[in-house]
Amino acid sequence: MGEQETEQILERALLVGVDIGEEEDFDHSMEELGSLAQACEMQVTGIITQRLVAPNKAFYVGPGKVEEIREYAGQCEAEVIVFDNALSPSQIRNLQRELDMPILDRTTLILDIFAIRAKTREAKLQVETARLQYLLPRLVGMHDALGRQGGASGALSNKGTGEKKLELDRRKIEHRISELRRELAEVEQGRNIRRQKRIHSRIPQVALVGYTNAGKSTIMNRLVEQYGQASEKTVLEKDMLFATLDTSVRTIETGDNKPFFLVDTVGFIHKLPHGLIKAFRSTLEEVRYADLLVQVVDVSDPQYRQHMEVTRQTLEELDAGDIPMIVVYNKSDLCGREYPRIAGDHVYMAAAEGGGVEELLSLVKEKIYAEHVNCKLLLPYDQGGVASYFMEHATVIGQEYREDGLFLEVSCHRQDAGKYSRYIIQ
Repeated sequence: MGEQETEQILERALLVGVDIGEEEDFDHSMEELGSLAQACEMQVTGIITQRLVAPNKAFYVGPGKVEEIREYAGQCEAEVIVFDNALSPSQIRNLQRELDMPILDRTTLILDIFAIRAKTREAKLQVETARLQYLLPRLVGMHDALGRQGGASGALSNKGTGEKKLELDRRKIEHRISELRRELAEVEQGRNIRRQKRIHSRIPQVALVGYTNAGKSTIMNRLVEQYGQASEKTVLEKDMLFATLDTSVRTIETGDNKPFFLVDTVGFIHKLPHGLIKAFRSTLEEVRYADLLVQVVDVSDPQYRQHMEVTRQTLEELDAGDIPMIVVYNKSDLCGREYPRIAGDHVYMAAAEGGGVEELLSLVKEKIYAEHVNCKLLLPYDQGGVASYFMEHATVIGQEYREDGLFLEVSCHRQDAGKYSRYIIQ
């Protein structure tokens, strides 16, 4: 790509935020909005903020601020105005009328990023469903924003989900949403079948969760590279918000008959649109079926505690708040933390350089195989199926061929020990 083509892709954006005292760190929220804009292939050319007791019902900002926004947008040659909160349909219409410019809010921006990054059929269907549901009550006010030129971030643009231009007609969009739901139901059926197979295999499932860009995909790649199967591939690993959207499942073979499924999920973010959580629920439900959650935290980020709280709230919304969890403080090398080390249920590591991978694996195995017990079995030689089962699903500590049968000393799941207790000897 030439430099000229790159300039054509970037869209000049003016960011607007209102501080009503509810944000724990308003400045950080605005910085994050800027990062979202960049992830949406925009160039931030200016920022305007205002402190109010409550958002203005008509314009979100105060009426006098609207004129200031218009003047500043002209000075910084902005092509689109992005607000750091969800706007109501009437606010979008009023701002559109007064400023005569495309108006986006934080929710639309995140939906646009998801549209650009969605790769699989399921992700594309989920994103389009969420976007259309969000657009439905906002059709009039969003009309110009949806048709704006010069960027790939338009909510119905050519890039992203690649959908054809829809006539902004409520009836047609509702029909399209119905079509999407039917298609998603088919895709979800296949996902449920694969999920049930994993559950029936009795192999534990570990899910990576956490704030976007904390390093979940990096951790998955380090584990896959060292302990994954040869046929499995690493996932996209990039320093950006929402680099990966698709849930990936890989098998981690630890070499001691203690394998587990590792699931990489879409990252969470402050003010993650509820519609996205709803649309991606079938994908995110992989988290609910996990035996263990590994929350990945970018400990080098000054706001990492706030990010952990966002993760906690999102997991609660997904009914996954009670699943056992260990916390990985990733990127410890960037903030002078001692690593690699384990402290209780916490692991300090630097996944990018591979520091702490073995420590993480050790703690994960300790947690997911906590229900395993050591036992000694004497299996008659006509019970070859039982012997094969233990060879495949347990850690064999020792074995001996005796006159009256095969002696096995194993570490196995407590349920298996109970099921085959008649073969256990002292």
